[in-house]
Amino acid sequence: MATDERLRDHLNDALFDAILLLQDREECYRFFEDIATIAEIKALAQRLEVAKLLRENVTYAEIAEHTGASTATISRVKRCLYFGADGYQLILDRLAEREEKEVP
Repeated sequence: MATDERLRDHLNDALFDAILLLQDREECYRFFEDIATIAEIKALAQRLEVAKLLRENVTYAEIAEHTGASTATISRVKRCLYFGADGYQLILDRLAEREEKEVP
């Protein structure tokens, strides 16, 4: 599915281009700490973990307990996971591929 055209503009293009220039995890920490609050960064990380667990068919209750996410957040992530722009699927597939390569 295509991304929402309302998201596309020169400011977001510049932001995403900047993110693509980051070379390692430490640079990500430094940049994101400056550009977002700790709570915002943790919320993004939480949503990614929720998506991973949903894809593994973990129950809402277990996800809420494991991540601290509300059922509203879990529901929103699930909607995006299955009816969104396929961004979660894309990154979760890539993360799974990387994990498979790292396992001897």
